[in-house]
Amino acid sequence: MLKKLKKPNSEGFTIIEIMIVLAIAGLILLIVFLAVPALQRNARNTAIKNDASTLAGGITTYQSDNNGTIPTSVLGTGSVVITSKSGNSETSKVQGSTAVTTVPKAPATVPTGTIQVVIGATCPTALGGTGTTSTRAFSIFYSVETSGGNTLTCLDS
Repeated sequence: MLKKLKKPNSEGFTIIEIMIVLAIAGLILLIVFLAVPALQRNARNTAIKNDASTLAGGITTYQSDNNGTIPTSVLGTGSVVITSKSGNSETSKVQGSTAVTTVPKAPATVPTGTIQVVIGATCPTALGGTGTTSTRAFSIFYSVETSGGNTLTCLDS
């Protein structure tokens, strides 16, 4: 009489099944870790663009409140003070870590997280502006991060 052959115990997982699950989990983690820096970069770019727009609005409000007079100084971090030679001043709020300074001419580069304001000139033609000077014009320079490095951006009146 032939004895019945016993089937191997089929409880638990085989090593192949465990390896497949670990490989899939590893791929998912890899995708997440590759996506996170890009998401952070986009958030920083959006924040600096919003700060530049807020600052442009603050300067425009200053001009409206002071009979079209352009400010001579725009300085601060977080709370930016917009002033003129006559002593009139207004405050504009930007993110606490964004430093704003006034510079005499269009910069070639701007450090990440900072904004530089040029009073009396529009954005250069290389950055999409007219490159003209005017006693009522201003331009705001900031850098946005890209995968290839930083890109200088300009916003003008």
